[in-house]
Amino acid sequence: MALQLGIVGLPNVGKSTLFKALTKQQVEASNYPFCTIDPNVGCVSVPDERLEKLRNLSQSENIIPAAIEFVDIAGLVAGAHKGEGLGNKFLANIREVDAVVQVVRNFTDENVTHVHNDVNPKNDIEVINLELIMADVQLLQSHYQKVEKKAKGQDKEAMQEKAVIEKVLPILEGGVMANTIVLDPETEEPFIKHLNLLTRKPFLYVVNVDEGETVTPIEGAVVISAKIEAELTELSDTEAKEMMDALGMESTGLNKLIQAGYKLLNLISYFTTGEKETRAWTVERGALAPEAAGVIHSDFEEKFIRAEVIGWEKLLEAGSWSSARDKGWLRMEGKEYETQDGDVMVFHHS
Repeated sequence: MALQLGIVGLPNVGKSTLFKALTKQQVEASNYPFCTIDPNVGCVSVPDERLEKLRNLSQSENIIPAAIEFVDIAGLVAGAHKGEGLGNKFLANIREVDAVVQVVRNFTDENVTHVHNDVNPKNDIEVINLELIMADVQLLQSHYQKVEKKAKGQDKEAMQEKAVIEKVLPILEGGVMANTIVLDPETEEPFIKHLNLLTRKPFLYVVNVDEGETVTPIEGAVVISAKIEAELTELSDTEAKEMMDALGMESTGLNKLIQAGYKLLNLISYFTTGEKETRAWTVERGALAPEAAGVIHSDFEEKFIRAEVIGWEKLLEAGSWSSARDKGWLRMEGKEYETQDGDVMVFHHS
């Protein structure tokens, strides 16, 4: 299953335009707050120049890149947690994603009104974050009542869960995001994780700017002109390259966004390559070799014996898999090996 990033924001900040550029899917993007009624889902290839080089080495028939799913969720407004706009329906959609991409507006367009009549990215973030926090507060308060009843009956697990909620809830009620709270990964986190708190998810901020603008008022945010990115997708590769050169763009904003998503979620890619296909596989940084094998097939993880491993650059230097073996550059790694970004791997299993 592909990684899912949910695109959220106030109405008319450019979410659907960005989604269209990301997926090259035509979605309605008019000057109307709730034009996106159902969440649009688009699968996007993760750009990786290493794939083509490995394909050429192996003379592969196909390339299969890693993929990310972007979910375009209708604009949220103040009061969404109370059902304002199309509130709760879309808050539920956000709960299902792996990370949240929050788009804020820093562009001017007289034909596209701002829902608050004030282009202020920091205010946009405050409004959206407050709605997500309040939705989490409601969820925790409701869940706490059920847990408290069980805890009174001396249910040990319920007592532990009650203690964790009592730690998290006051912080949320104070207007602080849940992803700032440090919980013990073994004794506390499991009692919160299943609730899928909106503000416990990783957040990535995207500032949608005017053409040529590069400065962001939000530290660490990805700067994108969704309008320019959408135009680029309508051009041929040659025309797009010419336009990027004219604008001084070394990389598309969309590539930067995808790469930032990988970094946010601490993800890396390893490769398999042969005559049939060269393929990128996604794992969390630090994943052991059996876990990496399990991404291909669960049997590979359960029956893992060892992995043949070589870095992609070293393989290119060798010229072929057999040449790398002859040179002694292939490594045999066992169950405790931590997969590295750019590893090319062959798994052996029973």
